[in-house]
Amino acid sequence: MHEGEGSGALIVMPTFNEARTLAEMVQRVHGALPGAHVLVIDDASPDGTGEVADHLARDPRVRVMHRSGKLGLGTAYVAGFRIALEDGYSWVIEMDSDASHQPEELERLLAAAREGAGLVIGTRWMAGGDVQGWPRYRRWISRTGTRVARAALRSRLLDITSGFRLIERSWLARLDLDGVTSQGYGFQVETAWTLERFGCPIAEVPMTFTERAAGRSKMSVGIVFEALGRVLGWGWKLRFAPERLPSVTAEHLRDASPDR
Repeated sequence: MHEGEGSGALIVMPTFNEARTLAEMVQRVHGALPGAHVLVIDDASPDGTGEVADHLARDPRVRVMHRSGKLGLGTAYVAGFRIALEDGYSWVIEMDSDASHQPEELERLLAAAREGAGLVIGTRWMAGGDVQGWPRYRRWISRTGTRVARAALRSRLLDITSGFRLIERSWLARLDLDGVTSQGYGFQVETAWTLERFGCPIAEVPMTFTERAAGRSKMSVGIVFEALGRVLGWGWKLRFAPERLPSVTAEHLRDASPDR
């Protein structure tokens, strides 16, 4: 058992070439939430991110998972979700390690969760939310992607692609982690929309997204088109083959029981 497991929040930070920002981000996380645990999942970064993470793991609140290569954001989060469930954390939080998400806003997510939300999304596109450092075309891509996803999936979420979010463990246990195959934006849409369809109580809180402080964005044309293709496919199933969409099973409900 890792020290302090069994309660509180586990913050999952996937990394690839984030050596210049990781230490500062972990320090800021613990400044904002001293009791939170951080799981760094590094995909064999060639810039030394893994070594930085190992140094940070001298603190018992930090642990590191080293993976053999660049295996993708979705698989990193799924690995983190499994650890959160196995070790009994109350909440798992997704967060970038490149300083685009603000650790000082973590308490907003937790406050909404304590009030009963099973999924809390840090939202850019609502009153109080903001995006700093993005050119106009990046804003357009993000806003358009959100609008397309909302329309295709009949979702009410204002920022379904946001990667700054919290999931409460009983709702996390309802997800079929073996069936999640999306990466990037597609992963964020898939998990949020699945929980929305399952009836999860969802809260969106304003956040400030800041363009990364160092390194290069992982955004690519391939990631955008993967997300678009999956969203349109799910939208088609929603309208014409709803029986082919994932549903809450008796096994998932049993796994989510507080007695487990």
